[in-house]
Amino acid sequence: MSTKKYIKKPYDRQRSILFEDDDFPEQEEIAPKTKSIEELNREDELRLKASEEEVAQRQSMRFISFGSGSSGNCAYLGTETEGVLIDAGVDSDKVLKSLADNGIKPDMVKGIVITHDHGDHVRSVYTIVRKYKHIHVYCTPRVMNGIFRRHSISRRLKEYHEAIFKEIPFPLAGMKFTAFDVSHDGSDNAGFLVEYGNQRFVVATDMGRITDRAFFYMKQADYLMIEANYDSEMLEKGNYAEYLKNRIRAEKGHLDNKVTAAFVADNYDDNFKYVFLCHLSHDNNTPEIAKNEVRGALEAKGITVGNGENTIEDQKKAVQLVALPRFESSAWFVLKK
Repeated sequence: MSTKKYIKKPYDRQRSILFEDDDFPEQEEIAPKTKSIEELNREDELRLKASEEEVAQRQSMRFISFGSGSSGNCAYLGTETEGVLIDAGVDSDKVLKSLADNGIKPDMVKGIVITHDHGDHVRSVYTIVRKYKHIHVYCTPRVMNGIFRRHSISRRLKEYHEAIFKEIPFPLAGMKFTAFDVSHDGSDNAGFLVEYGNQRFVVATDMGRITDRAFFYMKQADYLMIEANYDSEMLEKGNYAEYLKNRIRAEKGHLDNKVTAAFVADNYDDNFKYVFLCHLSHDNNTPEIAKNEVRGALEAKGITVGNGENTIEDQKKAVQLVALPRFESSAWFVLKK
């Protein structure tokens, strides 16, 4: 910041006409002590910093997960005033209570974006839109058809459907969404790049491998919600039937912790602030194993890793790593760059 110049007020010539030098009336000194330029500049810096922090707080994304895994998936992503649900596979009463606990009223939820048509991502979607008719469902036509084909969900869901198409951006709740193709065995599975100001949140769940198009969008993330479904050794030694093990390991199955860890570590840059590990298997993974795999890959490259708890120690770390709970709501995250 350049040094400000302060000019002393010129001598008042009109007063010299009315009074001799010795005849000036005595006045009490009422002006405060003049501050130094350094003090004034320091006050300006503090005011500017407070203003920048206020803007950053107002423009920060908000995120919470209500459950992540084969038992149900649903999260909220928004701004200071509005937001959306990502999938709707968790009991609607639980979702609405968690939102209310964090000051989010139903009228602030502007839509539900659906990644694919599996039951753990859509089972509560009609319950929500039937109760709150302003909330519409954003997914591709193929996903909507897949929902009707796979599930006993009212066909009236179509009345709330807003068709979207991959790699064509659309506005919703003050943010910009772009769906992209991911490799999974549902109908027309999608990830999402969500942009708000200079912030980019990427949803990349339920995928057997990271395709070139998914990679293109995922590497742009400031905040990445990425699947870390299974530990390969646990899956191999577990009691799943062989056909199910093969489905999970397939290119249209789920991501191994090691693949997730390699992607995160290889594509880290200074803008990368949060990694949310999602869709952890109940039988073939644990939060500790998944986090240790990703943490180890990052630290091997000299990248410091926090726990996303907003402590003083965490704030010193380069990136925050969080395993989203399978059955409970996560913490409420205000995402700042």
